[in-house]
Amino acid sequence: MTDCLDSWAVLRWLEGEEPSASRVEAALPGRPVMSWVNLGEVCYIVERKAGEGQAHRVVGELRHQLTLDLPSATRILEAAHIKARYPMAYADAFAVATALGHHATLLTGDPEIIDGDPGWPVADLRP
Repeated sequence: MTDCLDSWAVLRWLEGEEPSASRVEAALPGRPVMSWVNLGEVCYIVERKAGEGQAHRVVGELRHQLTLDLPSATRILEAAHIKARYPMAYADAFAVATALGHHATLLTGDPEIIDGDPGWPVADLRP
């Protein structure tokens, strides 16, 4: 099964936080899928913490390691449906919709996603 990353997983990987970092690192050779929405979330968080230059470097590097999903109208409406039914951030709903759309396991430690629907294929990366 394919892996899908959300911003939570990528940010922990960038920080070297275990066990998340090792699990994401192991997934990268398989070019896991990630929504452009979630990559945008990584970008703004890195920019706030480390500056615009570092944010652009991170995005540039990740673009070569990931299969990036540009949300279609269908994916956007799927994310909206998930957001309407579950108490999670809109970007998190894109991560779930992207994972479901690619029949992928979502690698995350975000409690809003993990505690959402047990039907979602999720790998909990929390320590």
